[in-house]
Amino acid sequence: MDVTKRFNRILTIYFQLQAKPVVKAQDLAAQFEVSQRTIYRDIKALEQAGIPIYGEAGTGYGLVEGYRLPPTKFSREEILTLAAAEKLMQKFVDPDLYRHFTSALNKIKSYLQYSDKNDINVLEKNMLMGSLAHRFNANVPAALSTLFESIAQRRAVTMGYQNSLSTKATQREIEPVGVFHQGAYWYFIAYCHLRKDYRQFRVDRIQEIDLSPIPFTREHEPLSHYLKKEEPTQVTTIRIKVPLAYARYMEWERPYYGFQSEEITDDGVTMTFACKNREHEFARWYLMYADQAEILEPEELREQVKTLLSNIKV
Repeated sequence: MDVTKRFNRILTIYFQLQAKPVVKAQDLAAQFEVSQRTIYRDIKALEQAGIPIYGEAGTGYGLVEGYRLPPTKFSREEILTLAAAEKLMQKFVDPDLYRHFTSALNKIKSYLQYSDKNDINVLEKNMLMGSLAHRFNANVPAALSTLFESIAQRRAVTMGYQNSLSTKATQREIEPVGVFHQGAYWYFIAYCHLRKDYRQFRVDRIQEIDLSPIPFTREHEPLSHYLKKEEPTQVTTIRIKVPLAYARYMEWERPYYGFQSEEITDDGVTMTFACKNREHEFARWYLMYADQAEILEPEELREQVKTLLSNIKV
């Protein structure tokens, strides 16, 4: 047995017990790629060390209420990560949620030594994050934090929501299930009482939002359950070739179109995509680079591009 490996695993389990109300043995076993029996032995070792753990096999484990050890000293790498985390939060969450995160982070920083604080300060001054337009509605700065609070407290939300096909917002009462980030936007799945079904919404399209005192009316499955229910879409393999000096201009956007791999040779870069190609979206994107890019396959894409070109009004 690797004693060091087991020690690190047991220590990590203890930290998770401190961070979560309940930790399941099967989840720990999957995380560490060991058997549940091994996890049971690790839990027993913690109990023998005097850690007051309640629970049993098959349900979950937790620390007895009120039991906590003093804060653990951060490693240098963990401390520097705090600076990066703050910059990322500033870019990827709404202003209200970022304010809460900054407040929590400042409390953590107050425990650090002077040298560690200085390291963070130097790094923060030399780390910049570009902004992305249209990520949030500036008039609703607390949209994400309201959704998070709703999910945690199992309380309904009322909101004004304007979809892409409407010129004005409709009033909705919803029960948020989960939030996820994809592409340039935040989305969430919720049960909509107006539509009597589960719907996917985009956070930046919320025009107003309030947390309701009304509790959820139903039990919801985890977020992953609803994401997996999306209708299967046919995927098309696309290969294009561009000059080496030109390929870099496509790097930022290509992940949105199913980019898979690239092959770099002296005469250019061959890019392979697995694209859903909804509404000729790849063909429309390709037209931005058509004077330099060559379609290798499929023939269907060439026809789509020709059709779009024939419809151009000048």
